[in-house]
Amino acid sequence: MTSKLAERSYQICTRCIMDTSDPNIVFDDAGLCEYCHNFDEQILPNWHTDERGARELDQLAADIRKAGEGKDFDCIIGLSGGLDSSYATFVACERMGLRPLLFHVDAGWNTDQAVGNIEKLVDGLGIELFTEVVNWQEMKDLQTAFLKSQISDQDLPQDGAFFSALYKFARSHGIKYVLTGSNYSTECCREPEEWGGYPGIDKRLFKGIHKRFGKRELKTFPLVDIMIYKIWYQRVLGMTVVKPLNLVPYVKAEAEAELERRFDWKRFQHKHHESRFTRFYEDYWLPRKFGYEKRRAHFSSLIMTGQMTREDAIDRISRPEMDEHFLKQELEYVANKLDLSVDELQEIFEGENKTFRDYPNKRWAIGVGATVMRLLGLERRLFR
Repeated sequence: MTSKLAERSYQICTRCIMDTSDPNIVFDDAGLCEYCHNFDEQILPNWHTDERGARELDQLAADIRKAGEGKDFDCIIGLSGGLDSSYATFVACERMGLRPLLFHVDAGWNTDQAVGNIEKLVDGLGIELFTEVVNWQEMKDLQTAFLKSQISDQDLPQDGAFFSALYKFARSHGIKYVLTGSNYSTECCREPEEWGGYPGIDKRLFKGIHKRFGKRELKTFPLVDIMIYKIWYQRVLGMTVVKPLNLVPYVKAEAEAELERRFDWKRFQHKHHESRFTRFYEDYWLPRKFGYEKRRAHFSSLIMTGQMTREDAIDRISRPEMDEHFLKQELEYVANKLDLSVDELQEIFEGENKTFRDYPNKRWAIGVGATVMRLLGLERRLFR
């Protein structure tokens, strides 16, 4: 952990469970954190899942259907097999009457459960799936380079592959509307950058880390810089990213039950467990190497939206999500899959922690863009 974190007296929010493991967190005199204030002041007044949301969803659906007239698909949905993207798919088909193309990126880390969930939705809804398989040798080389960089943002290679491949496919096939499972209900509390929450795909950061630690040229790896997909694709070419889950009542437990009942979809123990690497990274690597628990943000989102009690969250975060034997097996699995020995991966784990600031990046430009989006009301979560 950083010296700044070590020097600060410990404090935890009196409402959620965000705490001073976020080294820049601010509390008011009553002990309420800025994430809770942001939810109350920015998100809640602008989040409509009642009749107003239903009207907005109906109009949006009509616009998407009209734009898709005469085409095989009227939108595209990135599907991981996890809850948010699965329920967004269900809403798009059953509630909005759309004809989506489901787009899945196989980066080499799918769990069997995620694959099964995808197959069940495709069969149950009778829609088409396109799977793009990332070149494993390139994926492996990039992930190993990121591990050797010692930064906390270890899911950036997967995120880069997922979102870049999706946006590039939509752009090349003239699909205007991209639907995502992003939502306020389970994600209103965004983890800070220190916890591996880098705010977008920074091509300069990727190239800087890979140039220093990579061994193989990335000839086919999909990578679209945030400035391209945020400005060129969306603002200039008119690609529209839609978040339907913000316009419908979306309660995690109820959504899981609905998908189970309709499709025999299987729920995960925790968010992001559809990826075996992400599960290992968030449950083992990040909390034990850096002292950061993304579950704090996940549980705090559920607390703010009334889906979890603070007491239950404190109890659950007091112990690892997965047992020690399982985590040890996962360490061995990740090492072997990346062609590292367990000792080599352990040596990286024990190395000196660094941040993205130790490598070339354009975080300042991304920060300017994030500020503009907040001022325009296009992003209401707290980005820091």
